[in-house]
Amino acid sequence: MIYDFSLQAMGIVAGVVLVIIGVPGLARPGLVQNLAKRLPRSFLAGVILLTIALIWSFWLLKTMEMGEFAGFRRPLLIALPIGYALVLRFMDEFLAVRALGILCLLAAEPLLDAAFFRYEASRLFVTVFAYLLVVAGLFWVTMPYLLRDQINWIARNSNRWKIIHGVAVAYGIIVLALAITQY
Repeated sequence: MIYDFSLQAMGIVAGVVLVIIGVPGLARPGLVQNLAKRLPRSFLAGVILLTIALIWSFWLLKTMEMGEFAGFRRPLLIALPIGYALVLRFMDEFLAVRALGILCLLAAEPLLDAAFFRYEASRLFVTVFAYLLVVAGLFWVTMPYLLRDQINWIARNSNRWKIIHGVAVAYGIIVLALAITQY
């Protein structure tokens, strides 16, 4: 195990993140829609998110047990910042979406790690969220225009917008309640 987080801590984090994402979309839909539509092509957001992903990846590479691949640690630690610079230079289109996809992939592992070998059926709320992050991350990294299309599709109809954000808030509250009462 790379991370040593409890299922309760990860449930609280996942629930809070879902609520933080959902509540502003319900409270101020016009403002959040405007920000969401600008996110995919925002270079500043891309640099910030990619930098967070670089730091997280660098830390993982530096600290995790690599077994028989330990000889690759040093070259990878050198290649990671070089790759970061090259991505900033040559892949600036939809950079924020790609970086968000990378962060989704990185964030799924601690959630799955915390639920590993837990037998409560309620752990599946955290596990399902983690796998949704994996699927979204894979699509957004490889086909970043999909997030733009998803945002436009959701924002085209106010009821759809409210339903999506309402589901996020409800799921977040359920995960928070389970984290507090069952994990």
